Amino acid sequence: MGTRLDSRHDQTLEVIDRLHDAYPDTTISLNFSSRLELLIAVMLSAQCTDERVNKVTAELFDKYDGAEAYAAVDQEILAEDISSITYYNNKAKYIRSACADIIEKHDNEVPDTMDELTDLMGVGRKTANVVLQHGHEIVEGIVVDTHVQRISRRLGITEEQRPEAIEQDLMPIVPEEDWQWYTHLMITHGRETCTAINPDCSECLLEDICPSSKVDNAVDLASDEPWD
Repeated sequence: MGTRLDSRHDQTLEVIDRLHDAYPDTTISLNFSSRLELLIAVMLSAQCTDERVNKVTAELFDKYDGAEAYAAVDQEILAEDISSITYYNNKAKYIRSACADIIEKHDNEVPDTMDELTDLMGVGRKTANVVLQHGHEIVEGIVVDTHVQRISRRLGITEEQRPEAIEQDLMPIVPEEDWQWYTHLMITHGRETCTAINPDCSECLLEDICPSSKVDNAVDLASDEPWD
């Protein structure tokens, strides 16, 4: 077990170093100007692209000013406001409930602990981690989204499948100072190169250390050598 952990640790450090060099300015891509806006944007981003969320919140954040406004609006009206977002009915319910709790239980402030955040309706550990990191500058875990999940498994860094299990598997081998950056690096690399479908392995800067690389299995159509 120790040998495998050391091997994964070395692999992870190499991955982080290379991605840091390639994407030195990577950061969160959701637009927000307050902790509440961040919370709502991350809630909306579940199984939806950040690009779509940013288009919706550009109008949403102008229309609603503070938790009171979200808690008071009719469910149907808020759902219509976010109707281009996946699962908009559920997310409207979650936002209204979370804002009501923020007013009643947290003195109108977005909580700054994992337990308090995950007690809000519609807020899981991933969402809470994002809010803590980017709203409160508290890093106590690794955000595991679909990019982190996919690429970490492809690279052989983890064999776990569920986000919660992946996070717990990553935390001992990713340096704590890189917990936040690890997510951003994976997201950017996932968008640029290691896409869910047809990843561009031939142009990937991690190809030589990736056990899932498809380069060796590709037929070299440019070769002039005759086939047997």
